[in-house]
Amino acid sequence: MSLFADSRYQWRETYFVLFEKKNRPKAADFKHALAELGPRLEVLHVHANKEGQLESMTVLSHSDAAGMDITFVTGEEVKEQLAELKEEWQTRRLDPQEKLRLARLLHSDSRYDVYHFEEITDIPSDEDEGPLDPGTLLLVLNKLAHLCHGLSLDPQSGELLT
Repeated sequence: MSLFADSRYQWRETYFVLFEKKNRPKAADFKHALAELGPRLEVLHVHANKEGQLESMTVLSHSDAAGMDITFVTGEEVKEQLAELKEEWQTRRLDPQEKLRLARLLHSDSRYDVYHFEEITDIPSDEDEGPLDPGTLLLVLNKLAHLCHGLSLDPQSGELLT
């Protein structure tokens, strides 16, 4: 079940991990990598293809009031996104390391969409300063990007995170 259908969670933003399909991780490997982050994470609804590669999963961190739905995407949608990113990044002045990262990014043909949710709690808070902590999101993005030799992207800012 997706967190979109759970009234205890409110969607906040979406991040991407872009990578080459040949590096698509096994669901069990990603689950193991998340276990390295400690017991504060709860992994649910793990789905894999016939080869055991990760299709989707849900990750919860009640201590950070966060949840994530992670889904695999490939094909035309990824190609279109990469074309948009290439055009956007051509207007930037890139240092040599950023140029290497962009070149690596443009070889991607797949991605994981990481939908970040805030767990609605009884703790009163305003929308900008609620209990939601992005720390777990960043850790999960880093683990996933490392596992599939990819790069994580904040599409709102256009910045690479890993």
